[in-house]
Amino acid sequence: MHQLKIKESIKDEETHFLNQDINTHADSSEPSAPLSSINSLYSFTLPSTINIDFSTQDDDILKDKRKEAYECFRQGNFLQALEYYEEILENCQHNVEDLKSASTWDFSYNKCKKINELIKALCRNTMPTSLNLYGNGLGLEEEKAVADVLCKNNTLESLDLSCNPLGIGGGKALAEALCKNNTLKDLNLQYNKLRSEGGKLLAGALSKNTTLTSLNLEGNRLGSEGGKALADALCKNNTLKNLNLKEIELGSEGGKSLADALCKNYVLKYLNLKGNGLGPEGGKALANSLCKNTTLKDLDLGSNNLGSEGVKALADALCKNNTLEDLNLEENELGSEGVKALADALCKNVTLTSLNLIRNKIESEGGKALADALCKNNTLKDLNIRFNELGSEGGKSLVNALCDNTALENLDLSYNNLGLGGKALADTLCKNNTLKVLNLRYNKLGPEGIESLANALCKNITLTSLILEGNKIGPERGKELADALCKNTALKELVLKFNNLGLKGGKAIANALCKNNTLNNLNLGYNNLGSEIGISLADAICKNTTLTSLSLEGNKLGSEETGLISRAGFTVLYK
Repeated sequence: MHQLKIKESIKDEETHFLNQDINTHADSSEPSAPLSSINSLYSFTLPSTINIDFSTQDDDILKDKRKEAYECFRQGNFLQALEYYEEILENCQHNVEDLKSASTWDFSYNKCKKINELIKALCRNTMPTSLNLYGNGLGLEEEKAVADVLCKNNTLESLDLSCNPLGIGGGKALAEALCKNNTLKDLNLQYNKLRSEGGKLLAGALSKNTTLTSLNLEGNRLGSEGGKALADALCKNNTLKNLNLKEIELGSEGGKSLADALCKNYVLKYLNLKGNGLGPEGGKALANSLCKNTTLKDLDLGSNNLGSEGVKALADALCKNNTLEDLNLEENELGSEGVKALADALCKNVTLTSLNLIRNKIESEGGKALADALCKNNTLKDLNIRFNELGSEGGKSLVNALCDNTALENLDLSYNNLGLGGKALADTLCKNNTLKVLNLRYNKLGPEGIESLANALCKNITLTSLILEGNKIGPERGKELADALCKNTALKELVLKFNNLGLKGGKAIANALCKNNTLNNLNLGYNNLGSEIGISLADAICKNTTLTSLSLEGNKLGSEETGLISRAGFTVLYK
């Protein structure tokens, strides 16, 4: 079944995610976890997805055992569920999904109503390797019980306790457990009110633990003292590879301590320091460490007020560093001067593949400097410069550079007032053969820019994703894009949301779908299409053989049209 999404509400993806306090015990002074950060380092399978679908070869006994295991989980009878799993896995006809259901337990969002029963099951020390208790409002005694399990259990490899107010008491219990446990690899403790003292206790455990490879402490307000303790631990620990310290209030002093640790640590590969108020001095210290560190590959320094001075130091470091691959510098007030220094570094750096410069006031001059760098750089694959006021001239310089660049695959130029820069971009697309994803959301491309872009799509054979949301395309230019879809053989995703295509543009798109044989995802949300176009689209998708996702949110389709689309093979979802 394909999926057709028909939504009744608008959500701007560029607004900041609203924080939601899942934990009913949290006080208003503590940061709450944004939904976007849930399971940022880990992925779990819900117990509700336990494999209860079976092939014709499965015997009745195995079918019954799967159903019984599912019901036991749903009712909180975990010991009984384990027994059923043991019997299922002993059956020669069990499959990969059976093994996954037995080993991966997800009780996020208050799903675990019988925590004591769960503790007993974990003490059996048999199957579970992954446990998610996100947002279960665990009290101190329950937290201690979980920590006690870690001292005894030797199967758990991944544990998510985020958004449970562990506090210092819970942090202490976990720290003691980490000193004894020798199997846990991933630990998520984001938004747990650990504070400085809790950070120090966990840091002490990291100095002794020899198995943990990934730790998430986001939003715990550890402060500079907690940061210093963690920095000391990193000088001793030789197993931790991924560390998330986003929004823990490090300040410049905490940043300096971590920078010193990076000069000595030779294991860490991913470090998230976003939103820590590092300032120019913290940025300079980290820049110095990058000249010496030889293992870090992914560094997030977003929202740290680095300023032009901080980024100039980082730019110098990029000329010397030969391991960093992914760098996030969004919202750091770099300005055109800071970006020029960064552009010079890109001419020399040979390892960076991804660079995020969102909201840095780059403007036209900074855009031109980046353009010059792209003509010389041959390693950068992903560049995000949305919300930077590039304007028409800065945009033209950047897209002209794509004629010479042979490495860039993903480019986000959204919200930059490119205007007629869209025409230059279209000319480039006729020549460039490496770019795969292009985001031009809300850029006032104008009729001429869209017309040129449509002509370019008839010739380009590499672009697979094009986002043109909010460019006031209108019916006539919509028809030109539809004509391009009839000829294009590469595009798989096209977003035309908020473009007032109307009846004429919508009908042209529907006709194009009858001929296009590559497009997988099409978003036509909020285009005043009306019920008549719904009927045309239903007819089109009966003939189209590649489309798997079609979004028509906000187009006021009636029940008759959605019924036709459903009968055409799509599932209609209302959100």
